[in-house]
Amino acid sequence: MRTAAGVVLALVLITGCNGRATTSSTVPVTFSGGHGTDPRDSGRPVALVAGALGVPASVFRTAFSAVTPAAAGTAPDVAQAGRNKKALLAVLSPYGVTNERLDEVSNYYRYAGAAGQMWPTRTAKAVAVVKDGKVVSLRVTDRGAGYTTPPSVAVPGFHVSATATLAFGSTFATNGSISSVG
Repeated sequence: MRTAAGVVLALVLITGCNGRATTSSTVPVTFSGGHGTDPRDSGRPVALVAGALGVPASVFRTAFSAVTPAAAGTAPDVAQAGRNKKALLAVLSPYGVTNERLDEVSNYYRYAGAAGQMWPTRTAKAVAVVKDGKVVSLRVTDRGAGYTTPPSVAVPGFHVSATATLAFGSTFATNGSISSVG
C-alpha cells in the first residue's frame, strides 16, 4: 500500500489477455447526504419507520394522520398518548403490527431534530476499482443503515456518475441500507 495525495491506494498487478501487466487499485468511495425527509412528514423518517414495521410508507402516513402530536418539547399526556396509539394501531394492526413492535420501532427512530439529533445511522462504505486510470466498478463493503433517501456517491479524483439504491426492512442494522451502487 502507498499513500498518494492523501488517498490510500491498494495496488494489484493483473496480467491481461495479451500477457502485459495492468495496474488495478481501489479508491474509497464517499457517500454524503441521504437523510432527507419528505416535507409532509414533518421531519419523521417515515421510510425507515414504515420499513421496520413492514408496511408501505403511504400506510404509515395514513395511520399517523390521525395522531395529535404533543407540542414541541413536551410529552403527550396519558389520555392523548392512548388516543394516538389507538389511532395508529387501527390502521397498522391489519398489517400485523403489534403494540410492542410499534413501540420498539418508534423508540428506535425517535430523535430531537431541533436539538441537532438524528435517528440512528451508519455510513455506508465502498471502494472504486480503478484500472489504467479509469473507474471500472464500485464495490459496496458495508451497506450502512439509516438512509431515507439515496446518498450522493463520489470517488475523489474521478468523475463518476453513480446512483445508490436503498433497501428497507424490519432489521434495524440493515434498514435504509444501500443495496447497490451503479
